[in-house]
Amino acid sequence: MNGFRLSAGAIGVAAMLALTACGSGKSVDGGDETGADGVKHGPGVTDKAIGVGMITDLTGPYAPLGKSISQGAQLYFEQVNKDGGICGRTVEPQVRDMGYDAQKSVGAYTELEPKVAAFAHFIGSATVGAVQDRIAKSGPLTLVLAWSPQMLGSERIQMTGTTYAVDVINGVDYAVEKHGLKSGDKIGHIYVEGDYGVDSLAGSTYAARQHGMTVVEQKVKATDADMTSQVAAMKSEGVKAIVLSTSPKQTASAVGVAAAQGLKVPFLGSNSSFAPQLLDTPVGPALTANFVVMQAASPLSADLEAMKKLAADYTAKYPDATLDNGVMAGYTTAAITGDALKLACGKKDLTREGIIAAHRSQNAWDGGFGGTMDFTDVNQPPSRETHILQPDKASAGGLKIIQEASASENAQKYEIKIG
Repeated sequence: MNGFRLSAGAIGVAAMLALTACGSGKSVDGGDETGADGVKHGPGVTDKAIGVGMITDLTGPYAPLGKSISQGAQLYFEQVNKDGGICGRTVEPQVRDMGYDAQKSVGAYTELEPKVAAFAHFIGSATVGAVQDRIAKSGPLTLVLAWSPQMLGSERIQMTGTTYAVDVINGVDYAVEKHGLKSGDKIGHIYVEGDYGVDSLAGSTYAARQHGMTVVEQKVKATDADMTSQVAAMKSEGVKAIVLSTSPKQTASAVGVAAAQGLKVPFLGSNSSFAPQLLDTPVGPALTANFVVMQAASPLSADLEAMKKLAADYTAKYPDATLDNGVMAGYTTAAITGDALKLACGKKDLTREGIIAAHRSQNAWDGGFGGTMDFTDVNQPPSRETHILQPDKASAGGLKIIQEASASENAQKYEIKIG
């Protein structure tokens, strides 16, 4: 998800709320108890229940995905509870909408932090960034749906898949192989300001340099809707491919404008750039013809039993909802959270430190969703592999695999810089 710089007012609110929380007398390091079953537990856990938080976007620019993410996670925990819960306790999901606003994220985190054992998801680099120091210092295990390298380095914060930059490197290497890009060519990159765009641009710049190519870059704001001038600039420069690290609506504009202007080049979209609803718009045919998505996670259409069951269960639970990548993302991060809780239960330690230690002990998590993730190194993403996906209206979630997950040589050797 893309981000934005906090205003002085937002920083002030964050600081004030942080001081309020610190002065509340609630300590994540103190107050641990041992239940009647001999299980130690900390904040968010009682003898009967485990609180799990979700901070999402239900009213902002990523609202469609945010809804799917939250519903996917709620489906997982509902199924867990039907099977008896975790450690003999009912899991109680608590969802808060922050509308992709940093100040609202601070408020949501401040409210939920004392009440939950973990955050099954927290959407957005900038929104997580508003409370990142607090999470890193004393917060619970937090699964973030943000792929900036700034999310690395803390045992308490866990991204899934890989960084924006690594996805883009794999995508550019795919374009070189499949579309014949060569030394001396130019590739375009339209990217939204903030961590999302900055790290994606780092990836395209690195990959282009490895192939003797150059990048024509165009930065846009999250609120920009019309990509006409950006596409015109790309056309005038004679680019051979265009990377899009944008919102879905911006992607639709860029691909649609290019089709109208007769610019027939491949488009490579970062993992937050697409929503299947776009296939029902006039730009749908152009997306199907010239656009691919670079994404670490398997799509809903993957030939995996776990994915087929998820699609069927979600459709049964939410018959009027759209199947999209948010469903898979929410369910998967919930499953990662659930597995950490189960492992911690096995150690009879549902304190925050116990849950985090259990989670970080896993070096090959799969969950049946394809591709393994290593959670043991806090300074590295859990994977460097990327799927190449093509929009397809007939496929579950609107995407089909055209290249299975893999990590190019350039992606493997790319040095990820934290901070």
